[in-house]
Amino acid sequence: MDDNRRGLWLAYGLWFNFWLVLLTLIMGTLIIIATTFEPQGTLGRKLARVWAKLLLKMLDIPVIVEGRDHLVPGQTYIFAANHRSQFDIFVLLDILPGDFGWVAKKSLFQIPVFGQAMNRLGNISIDRQNLQEAIKSLNHAAGLVREGRSLIIFPEGTRATSRELLPFKKGVFIMAQKAGQPIVPVSISGTTDIQPRGSLHIRPGPIKVVISPPIDPQEFRGRPKEELMAAVHQAIADHFDPDYPYGSDLSHN
Repeated sequence: MDDNRRGLWLAYGLWFNFWLVLLTLIMGTLIIIATTFEPQGTLGRKLARVWAKLLLKMLDIPVIVEGRDHLVPGQTYIFAANHRSQFDIFVLLDILPGDFGWVAKKSLFQIPVFGQAMNRLGNISIDRQNLQEAIKSLNHAAGLVREGRSLIIFPEGTRATSRELLPFKKGVFIMAQKAGQPIVPVSISGTTDIQPRGSLHIRPGPIKVVISPPIDPQEFRGRPKEELMAAVHQAIADHFDPDYPYGSDLSHN
């Protein structure tokens, strides 16, 4: 990577993060106000989508989506996606249909304004340091899905830095089996090259999302949960390309 490109990507990063903070404060405040008058959060979730779309639009990031035809309108799903960058959140808010919430780590709910907005929209906080509280949260998530609200989970549990998927966390799959709704594997490629974890550098580029056919957890009833985990893991891995969009030539780094 030459110094000119490194400097450009850092400039992009500083410029984008300024707008990320500003837009998050503005939209988060609007979501808090909206949910005060409309506790169901319908308007608030629309505002969250606008927030994500604006952030992608600012960098003129094209998003290529395959497999939307696998989704049935009105069906409740648990979307399981790989996680490499904060841009995964923006793109999922942008492209997934219907009303859905998130299962996310507790620390995100502690961010001023953003965390309050997350809580007001009914998203599920997971405290990984407290097993009893985590189980309680996952049971609550299963109940929401049974009531008809889709959820997004990152089964790796964190933003990975490896080329391969990390081992999946078991808790979210226990929740999925209790919820009894189809799990949709979602493979996201390209976000690592835009902004890897822990980096301020941003290099705009395309994102590819592949939505695989839903997997029915009921087909795994009575079988070890590891079999369901393996099926979802394989489906995501089959369409995750760590070299997208530049190929295996690492000279672009």
